[in-house]
Amino acid sequence: MSENLSLPRGFSFAGIPCGIKADGAVDLALIFSDTPAVAAAVFTQNRYAAAPVQYDRILLEVNPAGVHAVIINSGNANAVTGPAGLANARRMAEAVERIFGLQPWSALVMSTGVIGVQLPIQRIEAAMPAVFGALQADEAGFAAAARAIMTTDTRPKTASIQVQIGDAAITIAGMSKGSGMIHPNMATMLGALVTDARLTPEAAQLAIQQAADASFNRISVDGDTSTNDTAALLANGAAGGPLIAPDTPEFDAFARALTDVSILLAQAIVRDGEGATKFVTIQVSGLADDAAAHQVAQAIATSPLVKTAIYGGDANWGRILAAAGYSGADFEPGAAELWITGGAQADAYLPRLHLLSQGMPLAYDEAAATERFAQPELLIELRLGDGPGRDVMWTCDLSHEYVTINGEYRT
Repeated sequence: MSENLSLPRGFSFAGIPCGIKADGAVDLALIFSDTPAVAAAVFTQNRYAAAPVQYDRILLEVNPAGVHAVIINSGNANAVTGPAGLANARRMAEAVERIFGLQPWSALVMSTGVIGVQLPIQRIEAAMPAVFGALQADEAGFAAAARAIMTTDTRPKTASIQVQIGDAAITIAGMSKGSGMIHPNMATMLGALVTDARLTPEAAQLAIQQAADASFNRISVDGDTSTNDTAALLANGAAGGPLIAPDTPEFDAFARALTDVSILLAQAIVRDGEGATKFVTIQVSGLADDAAAHQVAQAIATSPLVKTAIYGGDANWGRILAAAGYSGADFEPGAAELWITGGAQADAYLPRLHLLSQGMPLAYDEAAATERFAQPELLIELRLGDGPGRDVMWTCDLSHEYVTINGEYRT
């Protein structure tokens, strides 16, 4: 949970148990805007897109400037559930619309949990009076909603920022969930971001896409992209100020702030990766373009051999080079420069250790390398030439606990 969380005007939040999770934990979240909000979202590229993803894609075509609510359940993904699943997603939205007296296509829907099980929609419908009554326009309500969307997460993930745009003080706040099935290709998790800025639908869509590309599409826990990945933005304009459109200075300021919040949420997902004990930043530079650098960074971030070496504190940096080599990116191996450092947090890293220069290993201190690989935070810097292409990814180690969690997920 972020400290000193600020919330945008005109939104309220709730999280309650509705009986989907067997242990009775909170599993139903509601986000509500007092006035119609412009909505935009980015979704999974998995061909088995869950029913809520299918429903929300339609809603954003039909009514992108008149959304009042986001309803989210955990414990059941409503994915690979066929026509019945899509009907249940619609019923979920309609339950919100009925209790608030809203027009159709006014509520986005998200679900997360077990795949291939029909959603117990009657429990959600029966819980609507309770979740309606629990709405709060404060941090307690926001925290309850953030907790209600968790599955294997060990803690809620929230962030906020305030920025001056024109004559208006704009607030952006977000919550996300994710711990496993985390990998780029939008959006690698569920995320709900809300703001009191005034945005055109085009600006909202461009801003959330840019933010996702710089954050949620730069993280990996296990290389799997979920069926349910969604990051949605609601902008209700309650702060006033200029109407933000693409290709304006106001848009640039808003997009930067939204990206900053999204990066905090994305990094929180990696830090809470299933079974994770280490947080790893991978910086790749010197390639022909950013796309090539991303190929390399992603190969390193998803390599089981790299991730297990990091888990074991083994300074086996050859695995990093091997992953770069099979990434498919074009570079000259003899130009490679590799540095490693680590610490308890990013601003307290040990001195940078140069391991490889011009493609050849240096006479470094093995104990110093092992010390850095043993740290809870690790920074890997790989330069592969003099080109302008660069990329960053955030990942975690791969531990025994990851296998335990996913081997017993349904049971």
